[in-house]
Amino acid sequence: MYDEERRPVPGPLAGFTVGVTAARRADELGASLRRRGAAVLHGPALRTVPLADDGQLLAVTRQLIDQAPDIVVGTTAVGFRGWVEAAHGWGLGEPLLDRLRGAAVLARGPKVKGAVRAAGLTEEWSPSGESMAEVLDRLLDEGVGGRRIAVQLHGEPLPGFVEALRAAGAEVVAVPVYRWMPPADIAPLDRLLDATVSRGLDAVTFTSAPAAASLLSRAGERGLLPELLAALRHGVLPACVGPVTALPLQAQGVDTVQPERFRLGPLVQLLCRELPGRARSLPIAGHRVEIRGHAVLVDGDLKPVPPAGMSLLRALSRRPGWVVARAELLRALPGAGRDEHAVESAMARLRTALGAPRLIQTVVKRGYRLALDPAADAKYADV
Repeated sequence: MYDEERRPVPGPLAGFTVGVTAARRADELGASLRRRGAAVLHGPALRTVPLADDGQLLAVTRQLIDQAPDIVVGTTAVGFRGWVEAAHGWGLGEPLLDRLRGAAVLARGPKVKGAVRAAGLTEEWSPSGESMAEVLDRLLDEGVGGRRIAVQLHGEPLPGFVEALRAAGAEVVAVPVYRWMPPADIAPLDRLLDATVSRGLDAVTFTSAPAAASLLSRAGERGLLPELLAALRHGVLPACVGPVTALPLQAQGVDTVQPERFRLGPLVQLLCRELPGRARSLPIAGHRVEIRGHAVLVDGDLKPVPPAGMSLLRALSRRPGWVVARAELLRALPGAGRDEHAVESAMARLRTALGAPRLIQTVVKRGYRLALDPAADAKYADV
């Protein structure tokens, strides 16, 4: 993207760092975030374990062949495909598909619909909003008393879904196509957890409830749960793909943001609106300065800033136009000790990174201040 002078225009997420907890489709989500300028830290909170060799899935498949379902609910494309592939591996593929052809197939979304059709089946209905709530409403409206319903699970609980069907008189057969397990390598998740607690992330994304629960559990194991919750409540934006995913966080008193459509694309678009909207923008020395997570936009140009410089800039921006003493700035520098020369060195690097030295004024024997434009002084006088 370029402006009239052919300068690269920073993406909407330029200068922000986003954490990704997903295991499945993490590459797709990370690539989409990077295309919009974000730095991405991937710490998978889970791993997907297929159940192709699992006795439980085999038993359920045989059960449905012996006693055909009236209704089949497909919830994920990868899960539905995995079920059919596993059945073929056991030599039960055709008998299973014969039974499913006689059932009414409901597909949660277009990708599931594609998997259903690829298996040679035809869906009877798919909700426009791609939500399980819509599927449940339709089933209950039609009446499910005495009907046998196979529900393909997708590794996480469907709160109230199975219970509501059974309460309405249905016989529900759960089809567990794969399950979630802790990651084989815990180190990336720990790095993401540390970055969240230290507020080194601007946002962290969740695409499944088990991923959110896993991060909370790992924080508890390390004695960091209070710090994690504090960061997610103030400073790090928790973004969930939908309301089911948000449940473990909400149970801990953490508010989340969610897109209207529960998909990865809308989740990224949501971050593109939310994070820039939370950035501090100030008129300083004739420039428009926007302070982002790990970088600064100066008149629309992206200026990467070292962590120490960002700490100083945030301390100054909390009281724009006011003098901030060196001692206070020293406390804002992580690991700086008691040497106020560390402030001078970090300030010099900050000015170089910004490319506009006059943005920050030195007030002799007192400290430093942002050179807030005179017209803005009244607005920020009481900050």
